[in-house]
Amino acid sequence: MKFSQIPDHENVKRQLRDMVADHRIPHALLLHGPAGIGKFLTARTFSQYLHCQSPLPEGEPCGECPACRQHESFNHVDSLYVFPVVKTEKLKAPVSDDYMTEFKEFVEASPFMDFERWTGYFDKKNAQPVIYVSESEALEQRLSVTTTVSKYKTVIIWLPEKMNEQTANKLLKLIEEPFSDTIFILVSDNAKAILPTIYSRCRPIEMKRLSDETIASYLTSRLAIDPQDALAMAHIAAGDINSALRAMDATSVSRMFFDYFVRLMRLAYQRDVKALKEWSTDLAALGREQEIKFYDYAQRLIRENFVYNFRVPDLLYLNREEAGFSKNFARFITENNAEKIICEMDRAITDIAGNANGKIVNFDFAIKMIILIKNF
Repeated sequence: MKFSQIPDHENVKRQLRDMVADHRIPHALLLHGPAGIGKFLTARTFSQYLHCQSPLPEGEPCGECPACRQHESFNHVDSLYVFPVVKTEKLKAPVSDDYMTEFKEFVEASPFMDFERWTGYFDKKNAQPVIYVSESEALEQRLSVTTTVSKYKTVIIWLPEKMNEQTANKLLKLIEEPFSDTIFILVSDNAKAILPTIYSRCRPIEMKRLSDETIASYLTSRLAIDPQDALAMAHIAAGDINSALRAMDATSVSRMFFDYFVRLMRLAYQRDVKALKEWSTDLAALGREQEIKFYDYAQRLIRENFVYNFRVPDLLYLNREEAGFSKNFARFITENNAEKIICEMDRAITDIAGNANGKIVNFDFAIKMIILIKNF
C-alpha cells in the first residue's frame, strides 16, 4: 500500500512524511476520526514506510523490497497488531495473534475496517469484541525482544477505545516507559472514549470525514457503478465508505422499498382504498424491522422530492430510478404537505416499534396520504 492509494487526507500524509524526514517520530501516535475513512490504511502504510528498505523520493514505500512484501502479507516481524477479540470456551485469555488468520481475511475484504463486519467473524454472535488485559501482558513480552531487521518496531492498535480499564492501565505503563525502538500507532473511531492518561501521552492527528465526491469516486472506480447512483449512496453514507458499501449490498432492499413507495403514492393519488389496504398488508408481511426501514427510506425520498422543486441539482442525492420518478412526482411535495407527511411517517415508525398492528398502522397512514398528496 502507498499513501497515494488512500483517498484524501493529504495533510495527514504530509505530516507523517515530515516526521520521518525530520527524524522526529513520536513514540505514540493517535490517528482518530470517524469510522470508514481510511485511518487503519494510513497507519499500515506509515508502518510500511518506516520499514521500507528503498523508500521512493516522493515519500512513498517502494512496494517491492522484502519489507514491503512482508507488510502486504502481515508477516513483517517488527510490525505488531492489536485489535478487539472475543473470549471462548477454549480461549479464556485471548490475544490478537489467536485471530490473526481471521483478521488478515477481514482486512483484505474490508480495508476501511467495518467493525460490524469484524464481529461476524466470531462464533459468539452476541459477544462484543474487546481488547483484554492478556493482550497487554503478551505485548510487553514481545516488545522486550530487540528488533531483528528494522530500526523500529511498530505496534498498530485498532480501536483502543475497546480496551477495558485494566488493559488500558497496563498499556499506559508501556507508553509511559516505552522501549526506545518501539512506536505505537493507535487508530480510533472515538478518541473521547480512550483513557485520558493514554490520550495525553499520544500525539493526536485528527482525520476528517471523506467528502461525498471522494466516496462516489471510490465507488465508481472500484465497483464500476453509475456516477449518479454512487453520489446518492455517498450522501447517505455521511463520509463513511463502509456505510456506502453496505448501502450497495442493500441495493435490492432499497429497490424493494422504492417499489413500495411508488405504489403507495400512485394508489393514494388514485384514491384506490381497496388497493391501499392490500399495500398495507403486503408491507406488514415484511416484519417490523423492515417496515420501520421502509418509513425511514420514504422520509428521505419525501425530503429529496421537496428539495427537487428548487431546481438545484447539486443538492439532490437520488439514484437514476428515484430521479426518474421524482421528475413527475416532486411537484406534489411542497411546503404545504412535506412536513406533515414526514410527521405521519414518524408516527407510524413509533407505533410499529411499540408493537402496534402493522396492517392497521400502514393502512391508517395510507388513507392519510390520500389527503396529504392532494394538499399541495
